[in-house]
Amino acid sequence: MGEPSVVRNGSEAGFERAAKPGESPGFLLWRVTLSWQRALAAALRPYGLTHVQFVLLAGAGRLGEQEGPPTQRRLAEHSGTDPMMTSQVLRTLEGKGLVERVPDPADSRAKRVRVTGAAAALLVDAMEAVERADAAFFAPAPRGAALGVLNALSEAWCAPFGSGAPATRAEG
Repeated sequence: MGEPSVVRNGSEAGFERAAKPGESPGFLLWRVTLSWQRALAAALRPYGLTHVQFVLLAGAGRLGEQEGPPTQRRLAEHSGTDPMMTSQVLRTLEGKGLVERVPDPADSRAKRVRVTGAAAALLVDAMEAVERADAAFFAPAPRGAALGVLNALSEAWCAPFGSGAPATRAEG
């Protein structure tokens, strides 16, 4: 395939701009992300869930098993979502009968999120659908290589899972 052709930008030392879209990591990531999101949306459609609803529901279920019902803030930190958006999505899930938001006995301002029995059953099937969609989507790339790249980017750009820290680029 050869070396990528680049256009040197003399105004910024060390900056290289791809000459073609297929040589731009950002553009490729954008296209792949959109395709992956479409694949997951299709996989979740039969369950009446959006991707963010699934992520928050699965996160609430996992945290609930590991730590007890999480607060909305803890769930947002774990999922990497905005706390306000998390609250709005949880309100929708509550309306669907998939979660209950109950006052935190230790903090009257906080709410804890409990996954309902209906959601637990739905999550088993939805999780299998998402795992099948992921397996099919990522099949063209060797698993180790794909995980290596994704973990490197995650470590550089994202807060550690569940740390509560904002997602920022790691200093280095």
